[in-house]
Amino acid sequence: MFSYGPLRFYLGVFLITACTLMFQLTETRILSVILWYHLAFFAISMAMFGLTVGAVWVYYYQSRLAPALSYYLSYFSSAFGVSLVVSLMGQLLLPLTVSLSLTCVLAWLLLAVFLALPYVFSGLVVSLALTQSPFPVSRVYGVDMVGAAVGCLAVVGLLSLTDGPSAVLWLAVLALAAGALFAGSGLGSPPEVLLPGTAFLRSRRLLLFLAFFAAVNGLTGYGLQPLVVKDEVERRNPFRLVVERWNYFSRVTAVRVEGEEPMLWGPSPKLPPGLRVDHRILRTDGFADTQMYRFRGREEEVAFLKYDVVNLVYFLPGRPRVAVVGAGGGRDVLSAWVFGRREITGLELNPIVVDLVTRHPELSRFAGLAGLPSVRLLAAEARNWFIRHPETFDIIQMSLAGDERANAAGGFTMSENGLYTREAWRIFLSRLTPAGVFSVSRWYHPGEVDEFSRLLSLAVATLLERGVAEPQSHLFAAAVGKMATLLISASPWSPEDLAALEQAVADYDYTLLVHPHRPPASPAWQRILAAKDPRALEEMARTFLLDVRPPTDDRPFFFNHLPFHRPGDWPALLRQISPRGALAGNFLAAFTLLLILFISLLLVLGTVIVPLRPAVRQVSPRLVFGGTAYFLLLGVGFMMVEIGLFQRLGVFLGHPFHGLSLVLASLIFTTGVGSLLSGALPLTRPGGLILWALLTAAYLGSLPLWLPGVLQGVESAPLLWRGLLCLGVITPAGLLMGCGFPGGMRLVMRQDPRPTPWFWGINGAAGVLAAGMAAVVGLAYGISFTLAIGAVCYAALIPAGVLIGFAGDDRPAA
Repeated sequence: MFSYGPLRFYLGVFLITACTLMFQLTETRILSVILWYHLAFFAISMAMFGLTVGAVWVYYYQSRLAPALSYYLSYFSSAFGVSLVVSLMGQLLLPLTVSLSLTCVLAWLLLAVFLALPYVFSGLVVSLALTQSPFPVSRVYGVDMVGAAVGCLAVVGLLSLTDGPSAVLWLAVLALAAGALFAGSGLGSPPEVLLPGTAFLRSRRLLLFLAFFAAVNGLTGYGLQPLVVKDEVERRNPFRLVVERWNYFSRVTAVRVEGEEPMLWGPSPKLPPGLRVDHRILRTDGFADTQMYRFRGREEEVAFLKYDVVNLVYFLPGRPRVAVVGAGGGRDVLSAWVFGRREITGLELNPIVVDLVTRHPELSRFAGLAGLPSVRLLAAEARNWFIRHPETFDIIQMSLAGDERANAAGGFTMSENGLYTREAWRIFLSRLTPAGVFSVSRWYHPGEVDEFSRLLSLAVATLLERGVAEPQSHLFAAAVGKMATLLISASPWSPEDLAALEQAVADYDYTLLVHPHRPPASPAWQRILAAKDPRALEEMARTFLLDVRPPTDDRPFFFNHLPFHRPGDWPALLRQISPRGALAGNFLAAFTLLLILFISLLLVLGTVIVPLRPAVRQVSPRLVFGGTAYFLLLGVGFMMVEIGLFQRLGVFLGHPFHGLSLVLASLIFTTGVGSLLSGALPLTRPGGLILWALLTAAYLGSLPLWLPGVLQGVESAPLLWRGLLCLGVITPAGLLMGCGFPGGMRLVMRQDPRPTPWFWGINGAAGVLAAGMAAVVGLAYGISFTLAIGAVCYAALIPAGVLIGFAGDDRPAA
């Protein structure tokens, strides 16, 4: 007779591992809303921490859990589901900020606990299933890998159907369903004593209630939702809120604003007073605003846009074809229209925004852009679109890929951005007509070396790479207040163009910053403009107190100005420069990173390292030192490679979430396969370990040499094909790295099995702490250096393995 017990067991394992990875990726989305993008590594760290705690707990108590396996699998799965709800509520209710106070430390410590709690229960379930079930380990592990990989991909669909909090509630429902499946798997006998809350966790009413709650929460938008977003209480006014939508990389809200002054990035002092307009604010993740103005086809309705310095480029004569990078709510598209341009292509990464502007019943009529002739609004990643479409434009405008509040709070400090690198700007300039102009607007603080200085450095580097001997002859910049616009011409400026720009600067009372035939407004900029080649520019940039090196795809952190590669300069930086605006945000983000590392250290010491110390008592020092070094290097090396690939491939794929989901899915699956295959490899012998470690280090070390060229060569491919290429890059790394942990454990077990819990904990602790370290290394020295450190760690496993001792070595480890 066919037994459904094994099927229920495998389905339970599949659901738990899928939910675990879906929760991890959903966490990065929620953290991006309530906090900032760069905290994705925090979610990864806490996931590894929780899973490590769960696995170590199983190791210690496996003899007590194994006889009633179905019961404990069911109990911990249901507890995982309930803990997902608790974790969600804790994150949404906890007001988080950064300040020099014990309260701040405790708040972030609570966040870490809320983040890690569900993974502890998930780790308990997966470890029990792998180590105590009667089924073949390879089969259970295979289901585990498939579930995790499917979860990484399924989260895209889930977050496209509902909001982030509701997605977590649905994951809780699936976890409870997994608990029900395990309860019917028939493994072991009932326990002598039931754990607290058993009846509650097994209740069908709980599952049905959570399913109902998840559905209603996703439909209303007024259930479990973020309370504090970016240090501000979010007040959800039903009379002003038009719509709220989520997808897998953003949350967009549209808000009505009636009869207020027009919001201009850099308003001219000549702007007529008393203007009142109706507009809509499209806000992404609680801070990045894009404006939508009422427009019915009459230019006078939005004539005030002529008074914004970001539109300086449109005072140039001719140049009818325009492309707008980051079209948002259509403000820059309207600007081009007001200045008489009629062939306009608007590129916007977020399909939600494009849908609201072009198809939403209320907002599309309000914006009035969908029916304009010769105007295209496309949902596309700009860099990839320009590569795939050989069209040329007279003007390419890119105004603020993020707003001042985001930078002032450190929102983008550690986030990679593929629009502000030398490789990206080469693409943009290549799509200009011979007289075309690339217009970029960013924040500016008079008298300080800041974001505009790096923008100028990037422009000079790109022009030098194009063979321009005198970059200044192609540049023009003006500012008003805190906004500056830099114009980069494909050809040297003509007298007619300069006359038009100079007239506009005078008429609108702007401040001239950079002129082809005059000294720039800052002596520091003169040093940047005087560079004669990219190498000289790079060396000159190192002389600045701030980091103004032109970003590249290997170091795509345009928004960070702190010299992480020169930490000794930080005290002087604090003394000499008033930290405000983006610089204040840089310091804030750096402090947040240090705070998270400190909290992570406290957690791993208190819950992993200290409790596991008895496992190495009465064990030979040689084995303890060798094994500790081996698993420490393994954890650090793996995380350096994971974070490095996530950052580099995120730029290549057009968004960090694409890189994170693909890298996680691919690495989990391929390292799992590598772990299964490791049993057939002679890693417990000197030759086998040395060969494996050298092959792994060689492949990882070669990535910085050939990967950039390969990615650049196929950048024009559709997203699917680029994703498959990334899978091809990750697969060899995952297969090789997956052999390291089981091989090391077998090596240790041959000598003495007693310290294995300690080594397991050391590996998990190293991974938890290395996630933040990898972010710092990438900021300071580039992603290639992060990958190189990973390669060195794997090569260093050879002496660590020698210290442990190999199979057949019967002498006592001493």
